[in-house]
Amino acid sequence: MADFDRLFLDVWREVSRHEALGESLARIMPLLAERLPLDVLMVRAVDAPGGFLETTVVEPPRGARRPTSGEARTTIAADDLTRLLEWARGGEPAVGDARSFRKRFPGLVPDPAAGHFLAAPLNASEGEPAILIFRSDPPRVFEPQHESLARALIDPLTVALENDNRLRELVVLREAVEAENRLLRSRLGRNDISDSIIGAETGLKEVMNQIDLVKLSDAPVLILGETGSGKEVVARAIHTRSRRAAGPFLRVNCGAIPSELVDSELFGHERGSFTGAVVERKGWFERADGGTLFLDECGELPPAVQVRLLRILQDGQFERVGGERPRHVDVRIIAATHRDLQAMTVDGRFRQDLWYRMAVFPVHLPPLRERTSDIAALASHFASRAAARLGVPEFAPTTDDVELLAQYSWPGNVRELAAVMERAAILGNGAGLDVARALGLPARGVAPSTAPPRVAEPASDGPLPTLDQAAARHIELALSRCGGRIEGPAGAAIRLGVNPHTLRSRMRKLGVDWSRFRVPPDLA
Repeated sequence: MADFDRLFLDVWREVSRHEALGESLARIMPLLAERLPLDVLMVRAVDAPGGFLETTVVEPPRGARRPTSGEARTTIAADDLTRLLEWARGGEPAVGDARSFRKRFPGLVPDPAAGHFLAAPLNASEGEPAILIFRSDPPRVFEPQHESLARALIDPLTVALENDNRLRELVVLREAVEAENRLLRSRLGRNDISDSIIGAETGLKEVMNQIDLVKLSDAPVLILGETGSGKEVVARAIHTRSRRAAGPFLRVNCGAIPSELVDSELFGHERGSFTGAVVERKGWFERADGGTLFLDECGELPPAVQVRLLRILQDGQFERVGGERPRHVDVRIIAATHRDLQAMTVDGRFRQDLWYRMAVFPVHLPPLRERTSDIAALASHFASRAAARLGVPEFAPTTDDVELLAQYSWPGNVRELAAVMERAAILGNGAGLDVARALGLPARGVAPSTAPPRVAEPASDGPLPTLDQAAARHIELALSRCGGRIEGPAGAAIRLGVNPHTLRSRMRKLGVDWSRFRVPPDLA
């Protein structure tokens, strides 16, 4: 009796510790196997409207395989289902071999299972009942005392079933809320982004023309551009102008997902497919069904995932991790990368056939340094946004501010410009925008004794120098003031308004030696 009480207490303890029924049974299985001739423990849920039984949880012997999709679901005739429900609501266990069970309760024991069975109904407070099934392989059989044990387990395992049902409901509700949020963000996106893309009539005019060409097609789009250049904005613009605008727009950063979880994240997984998979989960493709899936940094996808992605692009089909039933989704794929995918196909890091499928319509997004005409409008937009976020007065960048911004090379593109304008608002301390300090432009002091040579300016009444001589002196003057620096916010290239590479080329042609003007490191 003491042994029975200890088992009963251990079962209740495990039920109270775990929300998912699968987790509870996994912990309880070893406890029961010590006291029962138990080889398999499973739970079969009754779906009366659908007319079938489905195995929701199964704990097989160590090393045995779990049931496939065909074994997990059993269709049952209406009369047999009615008889099964009448027995289940009575709350009494049943015992017998496979033949007698199939005769008394057709469909309860999944084919081709054999052996001796002990079944106990679990009547949850809401919804249809489920059946707890113990299976023993020959020659072992269940005895009458085992029925008493099964009867005692009904209460704690019914509680475990109710906890599992609530967990499933929470998952469904969470996914519904996520879907609603995605729809709201999509509508906001149509109002805030698609109709007012900054630079649509200037630096991004060619990109907008390409968007107009591809918006009504379902062809895959590959957006190529540097990091921070606005690839997601372009992807959203394509989606909100397409026939899928009412559907979801989901963004997945492929480079941020651990390689061992990419399959599960993109394609979903079945319950029990791996350790920790206590509930089935929809992947990004299923969630984006009827809409657009934006695969950012697609060049980071592992080779095995590239194969599965190719299948979806070809026929829209995939399988969940641990699943065997093909699933179909209607998703438009927009991919983006800052990498040279075509070069990656040469050395085998990216599949060539996938490249051909994804690059049906490539869109090349120019970096910010190649569309300086957009900088003024972008700076004003980000300054306004920064003021709202920081709770400070709103100031527009001045003409001098815009000139400073236009001289910078912007390696971080639009994303860096947004950060600079927020930094300028912070440094301005509510009195304006300190763009110069945000760019790191204040001049550095240099001791007179070690200062680089100064370049003498010609007298107004002296002979005029040649154009090359004047250009060389002007470059030397800029180098002198910048301490020999060519690149960067405090470099000569920005002061002269030219690209650093162009400046170096011109210096070589004119014979200008930048090292003469270099400031010693300890005085920089």
